[in-house]
Amino acid sequence: MQTRVHRVAVVVAAAAMLPLALAGCSDSDSKDKASDSSSTAAPKGSDMDSPSGAMGTMSKPFGPACASVPKDGAGSFDGMAQDPVATAASHNPALSTLVTAVKKAGLVDTLNNAKNITVFAPTNDAFAKIPKADLDKVLNDKAQLTKILTYHVVGQKLAPKDLENGSYDTLEKSKLTTSGSGESYKVNDSANVVCGNVKTANANVHIIDTVLMPKN
Repeated sequence: MQTRVHRVAVVVAAAAMLPLALAGCSDSDSKDKASDSSSTAAPKGSDMDSPSGAMGTMSKPFGPACASVPKDGAGSFDGMAQDPVATAASHNPALSTLVTAVKKAGLVDTLNNAKNITVFAPTNDAFAKIPKADLDKVLNDKAQLTKILTYHVVGQKLAPKDLENGSYDTLEKSKLTTSGSGESYKVNDSANVVCGNVKTANANVHIIDTVLMPKN
């Protein structure tokens, strides 16, 4: 008789504990799911949280001239991202005239050591628009060359969205303006961005098809 009573008591006790055990498992599962949900959510400020999101193209270089950039090596987009801006430009064959000018002006270290800048980089074809006699004269006038080159540099990183309707102080101390949208932008209404949003270790580079001239 005592054995039967004991068994009944055990069964009743187990039945009483069962809801508590299930509740504990439910709470644990809910917490685990919440934890999983929070761990997979995109962090604020990430590309996924931005209007363009991971599907957007504005985080990558854009423009017709980007097609000529090497797919790998130091001159590729990934390679350029590892080097400071003057060094990165030296690996891009389309910027060889600009690199020569930067060296003549003694600006290699200035550009490489600068932090968080934007460079509007004219292509070789952009320099070719300048009559050869005039270009040779500028290349041999360090003061004038420095003035022109520093006019292509802004002391902050400009993303594509910053180019839509902008006015920025340059290292030359005067302003340049930008305009456009999508993948079509102009600088000073005269130069087209032909390969924008190129990243280097210390700068954003927007490659342009015309050499910019300071207004003063």
